[in-house]
Amino acid sequence: MRYFEDFNVGDVEVTRARTITEADIVNFAAFSGDWYPLHTDIEYAKKSPFGERIAHGMLVLSVATGLMPLYQMAIVAFYGMDKVRFTAPTRIGDTIHVELEVVEKQDKGDLGGVINLKESVKNQRDENVATSTLKVLIGKKPK
Repeated sequence: MRYFEDFNVGDVEVTRARTITEADIVNFAAFSGDWYPLHTDIEYAKKSPFGERIAHGMLVLSVATGLMPLYQMAIVAFYGMDKVRFTAPTRIGDTIHVELEVVEKQDKGDLGGVINLKESVKNQRDENVATSTLKVLIGKKPK
């Protein structure tokens, strides 16, 4: 288990990878209610700048969250996200992973501290497809 004290500014972690499938897109559309045709209509998407269907941005962020080693951290709460940007499309068949860099720590007393992580979601060509700053409240080591 990693506690607030175990994180240092500059630490970098690379997650495992996962391929985005058509089933992911259909299931996400059904779950979220977001049936925007760029994601779900082949003919519509062919006429788009991308030339094909692409994954929902929020699907990409959701998968990225699932790739993170959250079970290894003494997480108290998700604290938020800043500066979220979708910088390239994620296509059906793309394999994404996440690179996390600790960029700031903020002590919050007995409760723990907030770790700011630069999140870079990358595809199999090592291109950023999404970036953000994640904020996670992490507990301190038990006394």
